[in-house]
Amino acid sequence: MTERLDGVIVATALPYAEDPAAPAGLRVDLDRYAEHCRWLVGSGCRGVGPNGSLGEYSSLTDAERRAVARAAVDAVGDDGVVVVGVHGPGWHQAKAWAEQAAEDGAHGVLCLPPTMYRANTAEVVRHFAEVASVGLPVMVYNNPIDTKVDLTPDLIAELALIDNVVAVKEFSGDVRRVLEIRERAPGLTVVAGADDVALESLLMGATGWFAGFPNVFPAESVRLFELALSGDLKAARALYEPMVAAFRWDSRTEFVQAIKRAMDLVGRYGGPCRPPRGPLTDDQLAALDADMRRAMGGL
Repeated sequence: MTERLDGVIVATALPYAEDPAAPAGLRVDLDRYAEHCRWLVGSGCRGVGPNGSLGEYSSLTDAERRAVARAAVDAVGDDGVVVVGVHGPGWHQAKAWAEQAAEDGAHGVLCLPPTMYRANTAEVVRHFAEVASVGLPVMVYNNPIDTKVDLTPDLIAELALIDNVVAVKEFSGDVRRVLEIRERAPGLTVVAGADDVALESLLMGATGWFAGFPNVFPAESVRLFELALSGDLKAARALYEPMVAAFRWDSRTEFVQAIKRAMDLVGRYGGPCRPPRGPLTDDQLAALDADMRRAMGGL
């Protein structure tokens, strides 16, 4: 497998339109979503990642989830890559989503361990082996905060032996793991998974960033990525430090609401979320808006 799934790939937020007949009165706005995908790639991002946590995959019907993936593939065309989230409670669901992604023309898949069960090591390995058997490049997603399953560097090294597992999105928040994973699985692409440790992860050898706030600042995020990989720390810090307070919202419970609000603030449509996500409180809005003013003032 030659596809590395590196570069800046944006975990896309999903826009809704009001529709009383749709779940929670919100219809997925596929036209607006397609335009957003094209804008991100046109702004320099390598690709998009539909149906991730930021894309509210767990709030979608099966039909909506597939339609979103297809919309991303059609919108990006040959101009970028599409890495579809195939998260599921068990490997049979995740594998089925991977099969559909392959049918629909995706370039790779992003996959959590079982999402509703604290799987043991053997179950985790089976889960990813089954997804990888579909044949698409697989980015393993370590998010122990949400799944309660920690893909340690030792376990990631074991997963790296599976054919078609090519990358790991590291969201533990522990940047020490970047070097450790590189040591234990040198052929694996290490992808920064949390925006507020993106620069630190890239400086330690990550070569990908599966990112949330590039929904808001795509061109600036690509510039940060390029500066970090080139080793220009002074210029990278000058760009990163004003934005990092906003980036910290990517690691909070309300990250979806926060990123959509931030999109609204820069003139991109973010809009509402479906349940179970509710609106930000007044205090959260005030804090986020202040962080965004700092970020926008530093650009």
